[in-house]
Order: sequence, then structure tokens, then C-alpha cells
Amino acid sequence: MFKRIFLIVSLCSLVGFAPATFAKDEVAAVTAAAEKLRVQMVDPDKAKLSALLWEELSYGHSNGALNTKAVFVDDLMTGVSDFLSITITEQTVKVVGDTAIIRHILSGDTHDKGKEAGKVNLKVLQLWKKQGGQWKLLARQAVRIQ
Repeated sequence: MFKRIFLIVSLCSLVGFAPATFAKDEVAAVTAAAEKLRVQMVDPDKAKLSALLWEELSYGHSNGALNTKAVFVDDLMTGVSDFLSITITEQTVKVVGDTAIIRHILSGDTHDKGKEAGKVNLKVLQLWKKQGGQWKLLARQAVRIQ
């Protein structure tokens, strides 16, 4: 009888623990994907960058411009958009099913093609969604910090 009670209590504990563990694992996984994107925005590799993005990507810039996946990747590869460095701070991550919301502050040094070197300081919202077991960026919107 004691063994049955112990087994029931143990199983109930595991069931209660499993969702919390799963959520932590997913937060860690999407956080890692976001870090890979940060690295790719500074030192882009077309295949690695593309693998982090949905085909239907909607990439919103702080000036209101919107890019598709193809334009976003091409701009980074050709230097139209050139990040010399990116620092992410105040990041929060919330996972809801197969979707994740990431908010952070992005500070960086830029030297876009045809422009003088500059600095950016942005608040960013990213929407990530799982595809084939991998977290990929579906949407992003930035606003300038005054």
C-alpha cells in the first residue's frame, strides 16, 4: 500500500514539474536562437542567417520601413545594413505554445553602405515561432529610443 501511495505522489510531482521544465527549456532554446540572430546581424553568413528566419518574415525598422526575408538577408550580405556591433540588454522572453515574444533594447554601431558610421539605440519586439522543431523569427519591429 505504501508503495502505491509513494508511486502516485511521485507521478503527480513529475506531472506538475514537467510543464515548468518544458517552459524553461523552450525559453532557453528561443533565447539561444535570438543570440544566433544577433551574431548573424554583425557577421552574416547567408545560409545560417536564412535558417533563423521564416519565409514570411516581416522585419520592421525604426524608421517605419518594412523588409521581407529576402531584402533583410540581402541588405546584411551587401552592407546596405551593416552592424559593426550589437549589444542586447533588458531582454524578456515569454513562450506561449509554439510562439515566443522577445523584447529588448538593442544598442549598436553601424556603418551602412553609403553612410557615415553611426549608433543605434532601439527598443525591439520580436515574434518567434517554432518550425520543424527550430525557433525562427517571424516578425520584428523596432522603435528609436529618444
